[in-house]
Amino acid sequence: MSWSKMKQNLESFLSPALYGRVEYRSTSYRYLPDKAGICYISLDKKNILNMSDATTLIKWYQTEQEVKTDSEIQIPVSDEEIEAVRTAMNGKVPEDRLKVMAASKKRSELAKELLSAQSTLSKSNFAVVATKFLSASIEESIESKDILLNILALVDRRVGKKRILSMSDKMKLKHPIVQYFYELRLSTL
Repeated sequence: MSWSKMKQNLESFLSPALYGRVEYRSTSYRYLPDKAGICYISLDKKNILNMSDATTLIKWYQTEQEVKTDSEIQIPVSDEEIEAVRTAMNGKVPEDRLKVMAASKKRSELAKELLSAQSTLSKSNFAVVATKFLSASIEESIESKDILLNILALVDRRVGKKRILSMSDKMKLKHPIVQYFYELRLSTL
């Protein structure tokens, strides 16, 4: 599918409150075959998510340790996860320490997921993910671990007010750029 057709299809799914504010843009270099083009999402004519550059206003993680030490990431821990740690440790760990250990384990898993999702963003990947978004259900895109699929779903008109409001806990575990677009969508309700 050509870029102009894909852009037209993606923008046709934008929420009415975001139509004209959110834009999908792409540049390429015809005479420089070794230089990849750039894809980005802009809001009110400002680049928010540049698919090939980590110098945007949104926090990008370089290492797993950065994710683990980021105080802005709040990790909810369920009773089942605490129980799993208790079972693994044969019940020999103090109760307050179990919660810390379960949160640490979950934070490590989240760090790996965030870094993996972050590393796949590129212009060629944008086209693949956008095509997948256009052919998949909106539920699949929301539940995905892919940053781009989450963003495209959050600005989609098929995601209503009730669903947006019910997603707040899930958004705490997402990448900061996904949280940014979630907050943007909340502000338009």
